[in-house]
Amino acid sequence: MELLHDSLGKLTPASEKILETASKLFYSDGIHAVGVDRIAEESGVTKKTLYERFGSKEGLTLAYLRRREDQWRTALDRLLALRPDPGTERILAVFDAADFWYTGVSTKGCSAVNARAESGPELTSIPVEVAEQKTWMLDRFRELCVEAGFQEADQISRSLLLLLEGALVTLGTRSFKAPMQQARRAAEALLTAHSPSSPARKEP
Repeated sequence: MELLHDSLGKLTPASEKILETASKLFYSDGIHAVGVDRIAEESGVTKKTLYERFGSKEGLTLAYLRRREDQWRTALDRLLALRPDPGTERILAVFDAADFWYTGVSTKGCSAVNARAESGPELTSIPVEVAEQKTWMLDRFRELCVEAGFQEADQISRSLLLLLEGALVTLGTRSFKAPMQQARRAAEALLTAHSPSSPARKEP
């Protein structure tokens, strides 16, 4: 069952309850650890209804990942709207949005990264979905770098994504505190070093 990012739309009450319950359980306990029996029971629906709405556990997992991605993109867009002027601060707003989202809303790291780590032969579409989500973020970084006038937008955007993803993994492993803030400082240093207005980069 194909569920595109922009086609989830308004779900029926039963579908919404199933997705809400699955999202909570998948994120807190892991995808493999949570079966459709438990999801159906805690949603107050039958397994038949669950399969009718989402086709399979894989279809439900995709809907879960895409719903969370939509929520993240909405949160990011809202913060970027508050910093409309192109430049370093607008790029760094991505890390501010992630710091809020992943430490206030998603406390176990990135749902997509977690799902990718769990994916196996029985969940073939999950790696593809996660790659698409990460590619979208890379493209978004590149757009922000281009509009800010960075000449090496491709290379810088890759470095920014590495910093962001590293912080997300560290959030999940809890290796040290405030990794997103550390990543933001590293991103700021990177952008400053490559800034079009940096004295080191001005033509003699």
